[in-house]
Amino acid sequence: MNELTMTAPGAHRREHHSVLAAAEKRLLVWIARRLPPAIGSDHLSALGLASMAAAGGFCAMLPLTRWAAYGVVLALAINWFGDSLDGTVARVRGQQRPRYGYYVDHIIDLAGTSMLLAGLACSTLMSPIVALMVLCGYLLVSSETYLAAHSAGVFRISFLGLGPTELRILLAVGVLKAAQAPVVSNSVTGPVRLFDLGGVIAAVGLVAAFLVSGVWNTRALYAAEPLPVTGGDESRTP
Repeated sequence: MNELTMTAPGAHRREHHSVLAAAEKRLLVWIARRLPPAIGSDHLSALGLASMAAAGGFCAMLPLTRWAAYGVVLALAINWFGDSLDGTVARVRGQQRPRYGYYVDHIIDLAGTSMLLAGLACSTLMSPIVALMVLCGYLLVSSETYLAAHSAGVFRISFLGLGPTELRILLAVGVLKAAQAPVVSNSVTGPVRLFDLGGVIAAVGLVAAFLVSGVWNTRALYAAEPLPVTGGDESRTP
């Protein structure tokens, strides 16, 4: 990892090294330059939140109809469009509002992920306990990421090559698979729900990411701000 670069409180640089990051960035800039001026970043942010709520709703409908799986996939695609494009539009148009955009974007992420996991917990694809484990892991990673952005000046969007876009793709494929065959078998656990197995793996991965990032940032900040060396009580006057 690179040496920590200290910045002013609240300022940060983005690190996004997922598998699709470079190609995705080119595509988003291409779309942003051709988007009608009447569509602004706030509209796209609202679309991202509404589509994630829809994804959670379609997940909850899966016990009623398998066709709801296609609704989940469509909602995730719309979420990618709104959530990924809002910041790009602001940058391309020179309309950045760093504090407002940072706050709103991540409030929407927290609310959207909570609604999605609530829908999965109601879908019978995933146990409510596993959904809660994943949500707790997500909240841990989110909290550490936001603290690191403020304290260390680095906002990491991906981990081990996986970012939001890759996770959307994995989720979409998993929902389509689970709608047809929700239970899988393996030699370790025997028959188990696909999303329970994936959820446990995701929760473990999120906690591992939290621990690794927490230790790394703590060490980097400690090195950047060593304890001052004093020769005694300087408050006394001669």
